Amino acid sequence: MFDVAFSELLLIGVVALVVIGPERLPKVARTAGQWLGRLNRYVSQVKQDIDRDMKLEELRKMQQDMKDTVQRYEILANDTKREMEETVVQETSQISKVMQAMSATDGGLTMKEWDKVKEEEAAKAVALPEEPAALDKPTAAEAAQSPAIATDGKVASQDKPDAKAA
Repeated sequence: MFDVAFSELLLIGVVALVVIGPERLPKVARTAGQWLGRLNRYVSQVKQDIDRDMKLEELRKMQQDMKDTVQRYEILANDTKREMEETVVQETSQISKVMQAMSATDGGLTMKEWDKVKEEEAAKAVALPEEPAALDKPTAAEAAQSPAIATDGKVASQDKPDAKAA
């Protein structure tokens, strides 16, 4: 702030000694020192307050930036969620359509026909207890997976699904 050299301080001291006098000079010097200390503390406190306010403003800006970023990510996440839900619905409807088309075109068995096939297998098992189960006959799980296969292991025709079983 002020550039005061030693010679200038010496001149101020001599003038103060002449004007104030030697008896009161120590008391005035002490009071001036106290005032300078208070001034330094006040300037330091103002600097700290300004520094604190600047940091607080930076933190507020960062907080607002973070809120904006969070909002953007929430919007992005919601859009992605919506897109995924739409994709799942579309894929599910496509799978449903394919399954309906397959059941209509591949000669699949209806539930009544499947029950009839199971009853016939049970009747054969009772009628021929000594005959071991043939390896080429489908199991219940295989028949459920491939309903177009009749009980004797041959593919049933589309028009007559239980023609071989009767």
